[in-house]
Amino acid sequence: MTPLSRRAAGVRVVLPVLLAGLLCLLPAGCGAEEAFPEGSTMARIRDRGVLVVGIKFDQPMFGYKDPATGRVTGFDAEMARLVARDLTGSERNIRFVETVSRQRENFISQQIVDLVIATYSITPARARLVTFTDPYYYAGQDLLVRAADTRIHDVSDLDGKTVCTAIGSTSVERLRTEVSGARLEIVDGYSVCVPALLSGRVDALSTDDTILLGLQAQHPDALRVVGKPFGREPYGIGVRKDDLVFRDYLNGLIARWLADGEWDRAYRDTIGVSGATSESSKPAVR
Repeated sequence: MTPLSRRAAGVRVVLPVLLAGLLCLLPAGCGAEEAFPEGSTMARIRDRGVLVVGIKFDQPMFGYKDPATGRVTGFDAEMARLVARDLTGSERNIRFVETVSRQRENFISQQIVDLVIATYSITPARARLVTFTDPYYYAGQDLLVRAADTRIHDVSDLDGKTVCTAIGSTSVERLRTEVSGARLEIVDGYSVCVPALLSGRVDALSTDDTILLGLQAQHPDALRVVGKPFGREPYGIGVRKDDLVFRDYLNGLIARWLADGEWDRAYRDTIGVSGATSESSKPAVR
């Protein structure tokens, strides 16, 4: 082979590598090969190169921001990273925005976030304000009490007790229906309820069981989950009202994750570390 032909062969080898590298510098260059409809939410996010997600920061196992590292972990965070990977080519192209329960609809309608995935129960009232995907998770409402408190065995024991829960959650209405004699302390987030429970200022905290498992894991010797669920909550991803193209795209992703094992991997790496099993939480494969 002459020097000239060796140089030409080298160029043929190196050029594809260089082109691949340049493509990866583009927002949608690595992995995001799907052609999204022009003007769609997916195309806008792909072109921007970053998915903006509303999520809780105080719910271990679903959405929790580590104060030391700043990393957001949990099942909802894992689902969001899978969306970012599909849209932009990398799960790192994501920005999390803390979104407490009462802010979820406003953050979506004001386009502060592209979507909300924040232990967001699908209800008729909320569906009038935002559009939900199909359920990606099912939870049950339960109680968290002090480990040494033997007075509370199920929801019927809350009569005359003080129960802490979060404003804007479905837990409030269910408690009012199930036990009208309970005194409700309604706060912005569950992180406010935990110190109140530990200090004895409230008797119980009520919300979805998997949220309670995460809170219990932070205080394993002081708190316990009662383990008597009294309601079933389907969680969905919330997007702008009537953005049906984005909803259908997300529904396709959820169906794929349920079938290809990504859902199971995310559960195992987050909620599963508590010892919980996914039988009652995983939607049917569609």
